[in-house]
Amino acid sequence: MRRPWTRLASAALAGHVFFELGAGVGMPFASVLGPVPAAAFWAAATGAVQQAAGSPSRDTTLALVNGAGLAAVVGHLAGWPRRRTRVGLPWLIDCEGLGPELMRWYNPIIYAGGVASAVALLRENRAAPRWAGLAPLLLVPALVRVQHVEHERLRRLALRRPGWWNRRLAL
Repeated sequence: MRRPWTRLASAALAGHVFFELGAGVGMPFASVLGPVPAAAFWAAATGAVQQAAGSPSRDTTLALVNGAGLAAVVGHLAGWPRRRTRVGLPWLIDCEGLGPELMRWYNPIIYAGGVASAVALLRENRAAPRWAGLAPLLLVPALVRVQHVEHERLRRLALRRPGWWNRRLAL
C-alpha cells in the first residue's frame, strides 16, 4: 500500500471531525452547509486523499494536506484548555464543547492524526519541497482563532436551533 501514514492521517482527521459531529458539537462547515452536506464533504475529501495517496505523482499536494493536518492538531493542542501528561505532552481537558468526559477518547484521535501527519511528512513526501509540509504550520494562530469563533457561533446557533448535531452546545 502506498503512503500508509498519509492514509492514517487522513482517516484520523475524518475520525476527529466525525467524532465531534457524533458527540453533538458540530463539525467544520456544519453550521454553514448543514450537518449532512458537511459530513458528505468530509467523507468525499477523505476519499480523495485516500485515492491521491495511491498516486506516485502527488507528493506536493499530499505534503500540503499532511501539513494542514499537523497544523490542525497543533492548533487544537495550543488553543484549548490542557494539562501536561507525565511525559510532558499537552493533554486537552476540554475542546470545542466536548467536555472533560470525552477527552479520553478525543485526545488519542487528535494525537493519532498529528503523529501520522508528521511521520508522513518525514517519510512519504520526500519529493515535495520542504515548504509544502511546513507552510501550513504558519496558519496555526489563525486556525486557533477560527476554531474559537466557530465554536461561539455554533453555541449561539445551538441555543436558537437545537438539533441532534449540536445538542451538546445547547446545554
